[in-house]
Amino acid sequence: METRPLTKLDYDRIVGEIDRWWAGPTSALAHPIFFYELGRLARVVEDHGLLVGFLLGFKCPDAAVGYVHLVGIHPDYRRRGVGRMLYAAFEEDCRREGCRQLKAITTLGNEGSVRFHAAVGWSAAEVEDYAGPGRPRIVFTKDL
Repeated sequence: METRPLTKLDYDRIVGEIDRWWAGPTSALAHPIFFYELGRLARVVEDHGLLVGFLLGFKCPDAAVGYVHLVGIHPDYRRRGVGRMLYAAFEEDCRREGCRQLKAITTLGNEGSVRFHAAVGWSAAEVEDYAGPGRPRIVFTKDL
C-alpha cells in the first residue's frame, strides 16, 4: 500500500464510494471545497491501484493548525493500518507546513474514532455546544 496526495480523479472516486463505505448518505461531507480550495494536503492510500482510504485535511488559514475534516477507509481494509498511514503522512505534511498542532472532531458515541485517535497519540476532550447549542463534540488535538 502507498499513500500520496489527492487528485481530481481520486476525489471523484471518493464521492462515488463514500456512501457505500459508510453505509449511508455521507457524500455531502466530501464537499468540493476540500479538493479545490483546501485539498493541497489531502491524501489517499492505494493498494495496487485500488483506492482503499482517504483523508481530507488542510492547514488552517489563520493558525498553525492542521485540521482533519473527513477520513474514509474501504470496508475490506479496515484495521489494516490504512488510517495510521494517512495520519502519519498528513502529520508529516503539516510539520513541513509549519503547523504546531493537529485537530479533528467527532460526535459523541463514535467510540471507534476515540480509540483510533488515542492509539495514534491524540488527546480528546468533550466540548459542550461546540457545534451549536446542545451539540457537543469530542475535540481531538495533537501537539507537534
